Amino acid sequence: MPNEVNSLQLIDAEQFDFKTFYKNLSKGSAAHYVILTDAPKEVFKSVKESCQLIKAAGGLVKNADKAYLFIFRNKRWDLPKGKVEKGEKMKEAALREVEEECGVKIFKNKEKICRTYHVYEMNNKVVLKKTNWYSMTVKGSPKLVPQKEEGITKAEWLKCDELAPVLKNTYPLILDVLKSGDLL
Repeated sequence: MPNEVNSLQLIDAEQFDFKTFYKNLSKGSAAHYVILTDAPKEVFKSVKESCQLIKAAGGLVKNADKAYLFIFRNKRWDLPKGKVEKGEKMKEAALREVEEECGVKIFKNKEKICRTYHVYEMNNKVVLKKTNWYSMTVKGSPKLVPQKEEGITKAEWLKCDELAPVLKNTYPLILDVLKSGDLL
């Protein structure tokens, strides 16, 4: 169980219907839920099948000064990522999205550091977005150009001791990526 979680609501896996559960969540709900089951793969498979799956990829990018690339979009700090295009490999999509969203040239697109999932609604459908995250580097400390048409208002290089604003105003899954990348 996550250390940060104070209270949990248990959900019965046998009668669990993800779409119904999601539709009944109140907006801004801060509750944490746990499904206890002996068959987690089967439960997750049923969740995936009940949603529209979108594949995405992104990067945790480090420069020569050991600072990391963060973007500010939709009033929150985030990492560059985007949807995988038809016929594109996840690692290729991560590289393309980072370069497009921040105006940088990636020097090395390394190994996958983790995979995250998050849920949202789009066109009255419940979407499950699967994102593969890759470790990347750039040469030097290039100037960043945020892609305004994607809603990115800022792109910045931040060192590990400068992450306080990000940690206070980001998505929980970004914290998971930062933990997987050994920044936290």
